[in-house]
Amino acid sequence: MRVYFKGLTTSMAQGVAQLADMLGLQIDPGGLVIEVIQEDGPLSVSCSDGQGVIHYQNKIHFYRALGLFIEHTKAGDSFEVTEQLRFDFNGTMLDVSRNGVMRVNTIKQFIRYMAVMGLNGLMMYTEDTYEIEELPYFGYMRGRYTMEELRELDDYADMFGIEMIACIQTLGHLHHALKWDYAGQIKDHHDILLPGEPKTYEFIEQMITTAAKTFRSKRIHIGMDEAFQVGLGRYLREHGFRDRFEIMNDHVGKVLAMTTKLGLHPMIWSDMYFNLLANDYQGHLYNVNADFSDDNMDQIPDGVQFVYWDYGKGDEAGYEKIYDMHLKFGSLPILAGGIHMWNSIAPNYGKTWTTSHPALHAAKNKGLKEVFSTAWGDNGNETNHYVILAGLQLFAEHGYGDEVDDERLGQRLKACTGLDLFDPLVSLKYMDEIPGVDEGNHWMANPSKFLLWQDLMMGLFDGHIDEDNEKVIPRYYADLEQKWRSYKEAMPAPFNCLFETYEKLAGVLALKSTLGIRIKRFYDERQMDQLTNIVNAELPELYRHVEALRVAHRRMWMITYKAFGWEVLDIRYGGLMARIQSTGDRIMDYVGGQVEELEELEVQRLIFDQNGVPTAPLNVNASYQVIVTAGSLT
Repeated sequence: MRVYFKGLTTSMAQGVAQLADMLGLQIDPGGLVIEVIQEDGPLSVSCSDGQGVIHYQNKIHFYRALGLFIEHTKAGDSFEVTEQLRFDFNGTMLDVSRNGVMRVNTIKQFIRYMAVMGLNGLMMYTEDTYEIEELPYFGYMRGRYTMEELRELDDYADMFGIEMIACIQTLGHLHHALKWDYAGQIKDHHDILLPGEPKTYEFIEQMITTAAKTFRSKRIHIGMDEAFQVGLGRYLREHGFRDRFEIMNDHVGKVLAMTTKLGLHPMIWSDMYFNLLANDYQGHLYNVNADFSDDNMDQIPDGVQFVYWDYGKGDEAGYEKIYDMHLKFGSLPILAGGIHMWNSIAPNYGKTWTTSHPALHAAKNKGLKEVFSTAWGDNGNETNHYVILAGLQLFAEHGYGDEVDDERLGQRLKACTGLDLFDPLVSLKYMDEIPGVDEGNHWMANPSKFLLWQDLMMGLFDGHIDEDNEKVIPRYYADLEQKWRSYKEAMPAPFNCLFETYEKLAGVLALKSTLGIRIKRFYDERQMDQLTNIVNAELPELYRHVEALRVAHRRMWMITYKAFGWEVLDIRYGGLMARIQSTGDRIMDYVGGQVEELEELEVQRLIFDQNGVPTAPLNVNASYQVIVTAGSLT
């Protein structure tokens, strides 16, 4: 599309140049003239009589307007579209601390997508994956970012009007930072800092000072979530028991003194206060019966925003009730929703949709001004972050409108990326939403993960597959293998590599998902010929497919992330391949008479009863460490 802009600033012209290839733009004085006007008020785009106009308030609104203009130009010669901003801050948090440390160019690509979507905030969740000059072991061999890399990203984001906010931890979730000898005196638990210890605050000051020097924004997220054992480790041994609400307040106050000194505006996750003030623990992070009396609220230090993170509710009223409780802190909360991609190999868009829509509707109903999505990489970052683009589009559209449906999301994602990605990305949910899993996958079942990694000889999840599903699941994954192959062949990089990974994964699961069940049945029935055929034909084919999956997964990883962290997945694949070989060895030892029985196959298969037996047996979610063995990996 040939266009020519009147009224662009130099910075915006540079931004347009960065987006030109993605949006199919050619800047040409002979093209369609678009007048660009900055003024307060709603965002609007229009075109009539061969003349285009874009009205925008802030820089980010221009880039969203540009995407809207291109979209509507393709649909007709004349149009007028107006959008009213629903949130002042709407963005995303990308987890770069669970092994997958995104390459600088990857984050720049996300920034480009976010700009056209109209998302104006970006946090990179860094526990220890940023450089602190005085601490060489902080982030050592973890792919940490240099200050130069982060400043480069901050400059790039600023060109589009996107605010990058430092996002660190100053209490819990610091296992990797605290595992080295230098941290011996500042640990309460293995991943929680020791409150009250002067050296702890020297350490925190180094983290905050480094983060403050990195980004131009004066806002900073200082974490402090899920530190549920604070005060119960070394602190308890040295000081005796103390009310942990008091410990938390003292710690928050000391850290806020540092941010004040540096002129920063901090935010923290709010779950610890709901937890520490809960008199009737119900297993919920946000207990509606927490004691938010005026006396308790008066003890919480002033000068911090609270971030309400919730990735599980499916009703607006539930969100609104917690929003109202946050008002007791003295300010509107910031909502953090979730694009479900963690502890799995595929995204869970069923859960993402059923939680994000009500959360964002409730936020608008209650007048919240700031929201962002989170994209965590828990348990090895097996799911690639490129899968979240449809979820980012959902947050974007809620930021500029009231009702959001899939048809509109698909149109907008195509306009914002130049690619027809919506249905392919969302349909990846069917890797886990298989026959036997509830529609919408509310319980976050991850069968594509546990059926991949579970051991053929031990089959910790084989008890979850009934006779009907034993026949259905392999064919189901074989059909998905063909589906992902067709998407792969239609996509440019990097999405062709993304769908190749899922093609190979589905191919492996078509072979492996119920193989362990058949091995045990043939063993129980003493069908030696069937066992021998599995060893001679099926196991070698499975081994080749796993290797092809490993190679495809590795290719996509290296496109997206730094090399650090891939070794964890290489070890997982290597372990799987070794166990395939050992399965063949064990079976042939039995068939050949070297052993009288196979102890692993003598054991009755039970339901995986870690978090209670689910109503539907396949509605189970498990992490790698408990999938592969009933023993210990440490």
